[in-house]
Amino acid sequence: MTEISVDLDNRDKNTALIRLILAFPVLVFLGSFSNFADEAMGIAGGILFLPTILALLFRNKYPSYVLAFNKAFLELSNRVTIYVLVLTDSYPSIESNEKVRLIYPEIDGGKKLSPWLPLVKWFLAIPLYIVGFLYGIYGLALTLVAWFSVVRTGTYPEDKAEEVVKVIAFWNRIYGYAFLLVTDKYPSLSLN
Repeated sequence: MTEISVDLDNRDKNTALIRLILAFPVLVFLGSFSNFADEAMGIAGGILFLPTILALLFRNKYPSYVLAFNKAFLELSNRVTIYVLVLTDSYPSIESNEKVRLIYPEIDGGKKLSPWLPLVKWFLAIPLYIVGFLYGIYGLALTLVAWFSVVRTGTYPEDKAEEVVKVIAFWNRIYGYAFLLVTDKYPSLSLN
């Protein structure tokens, strides 16, 4: 589950105009976690994918320190995303904060993940990538409309914010299933 705190009123019109420029340092910081930028694994960014697969495959256990890192990395990525998409004026903190909170299904406590399914989840998620790409275009179109509203009136339309947050949550479900491997349950193709 994804919880994102959005700023709707009293928005900073000036920073909305140059948001990508302002976000550049934290984008470089975020990108520094990816060791595979020129390879296929670059898609997953800095997520620890291979250690998770190996641990699940050979030990049938998800290492808690890997889960903590992946969760922190995805939360940071989401804080940068909501800043770039003008959902908030708060500069993305590199530390955990109340703007973005991700809640994963409980992995420990008797619930076991399939040791073999992680080998093919990325492939099974192909329909999710296609639908997610279309949702991404939808979210960017809504962001463009909302950006004009922020620049003109200083407010972010609530209906647009809800839909953009749903698109971000959709992609978080894909990451949770296909890359973070925190669940074996196939995500819904809907935004809800």
